[in-house]
Amino acid sequence: MNQAQARIAPQAPDERLHDAILPPLAEVERLWQAIRATAADAARREPFLAARLETLVLGQPAPAAIVGIMLARRLACADLPEMELAALVRQSFDADALLLRQVSADLAAVVERDPACPDYLHVLLNLKGFQALQAHRIAHALWRAGRRELAFALASQASLAFAIDIHPAARIGCGVMLDHGTGTVIGETAVIGDNVSILQNVTLGGTGKEHGDRHPKIRSGVMIGAGATVLGNIEIGAMSKIAAGSVVLKNVPPHCTVAGVPARIVRRHQDGCPSFDMDQSL
Repeated sequence: MNQAQARIAPQAPDERLHDAILPPLAEVERLWQAIRATAADAARREPFLAARLETLVLGQPAPAAIVGIMLARRLACADLPEMELAALVRQSFDADALLLRQVSADLAAVVERDPACPDYLHVLLNLKGFQALQAHRIAHALWRAGRRELAFALASQASLAFAIDIHPAARIGCGVMLDHGTGTVIGETAVIGDNVSILQNVTLGGTGKEHGDRHPKIRSGVMIGAGATVLGNIEIGAMSKIAAGSVVLKNVPPHCTVAGVPARIVRRHQDGCPSFDMDQSL
């Protein structure tokens, strides 16, 4: 079992993240040092990108500023100015001491699970699934602070920029990977636990016009395959796997693989962690 897998733990819907499952500050510092070193090397090898890397990484004083300018560049528009957006992100980091560790866990999750990913810098600057998730973290912080109009505006702009639609009230744990992300929809009362992997075109939605708690609860270690649809206030148990293209309408027990329309249990397993294994087969 690797270090990341050792940090997996179930997360109850109303709990804040447990400190134990987040990377320690020393690990966070090493990760961001590696990002700077990779950026400096890339700037030397590819002069065309030197100015971009200086603006987004090398010229920024701290990780919060790096994330701030990165998101601001992606989300800025005529009525959401870049510098004000970057400052808003930095303020969110100042207000929540756990946010940098959450972001770092998400970076590490992609590098550990995606065989096409060469390094942390690539995730930070090029992968819109990661970027959309960080935009959601800021929108969710605004939502919790009662700034709901701004949270909605940021979530709407993120949906336009990334083609990934996440309601700002949705609760998402750390170490989460939105692989590719295009077409993903996550509803208002959805809860996603820690160390979850979700591929493209996944819907975590309601079943109709009902109000209240109406969206899925995805527990730790789950992998949801491309094109899967999970509807209603149902629970996907820890360490389970939803096969690509499945439609899930009922609770899924822990340590199960489900497939089909509607989805049915096709395998029970106690070994491995689907979100880390990323095995798309049944």
